[in-house]
Amino acid sequence: MIDLITDYGSGDVGMNKLVKINNGISGRASASKPAQSAKRPTRAEAEQAVNTLIRWAGDDPDREGLIETPARVARAYEQWFAGYGEDPEEFLQRTFEEVAGYDEMVLLRDIRFVSHCEHHMAPIMGRAHIGYLPQNRVVGISKLARLVDVYAKRLQIQERITAEIANTLERVLRPQGVAVVVEGTHGCMTSRGVHQREATMVTSRMLGAFRDQPETRQEFLSAIDLRGTMRSGMLTV
Repeated sequence: MIDLITDYGSGDVGMNKLVKINNGISGRASASKPAQSAKRPTRAEAEQAVNTLIRWAGDDPDREGLIETPARVARAYEQWFAGYGEDPEEFLQRTFEEVAGYDEMVLLRDIRFVSHCEHHMAPIMGRAHIGYLPQNRVVGISKLARLVDVYAKRLQIQERITAEIANTLERVLRPQGVAVVVEGTHGCMTSRGVHQREATMVTSRMLGAFRDQPETRQEFLSAIDLRGTMRSGMLTV
């Protein structure tokens, strides 16, 4: 594992960026379906919890502007956390084998996502880059975006969502290699605590050829423009 911390300028805005390149997370990811609680609360109980939080924050949940807020929050949670009701492996089941022998890297960059951190339930806003080396079959590129979306719509930490995406691709597609890089801005840092509004976290998971072959890994990093950053001297190992 290589941890890189630097402070550099990006255009007209300075950016503090923590880059965590992790090529060797041991073991496999947990099952694609998350652990479920013994009993899910009713919608009424969820709305009452929001009502309590409004009062705890110091406002009156019965005033005009807030009276419908508990119901709105419950509906929003159904969308923000819809990933708990979906199996990400299902999106990868349909593959295509008529690829004319294509065995070079497949790369989908800049998959935007919004997630929520499990520590403060604050938003994580970012983008994911996914690459894989196919072995006789490929998957529709929209399915890669759906894979990111399912894991993003759960309470997360960035290190885990990175590993889950990569491990699921490896488990289902059986490619020669998988590479995933995730860049995220965390609301728990930008809006509270240390108030680092320009801080960005970068995590990676490299498997197969991307882990074992430096030139393959560098090709991927170059394609998503991380390699250029490292070669320019803005990041130091």
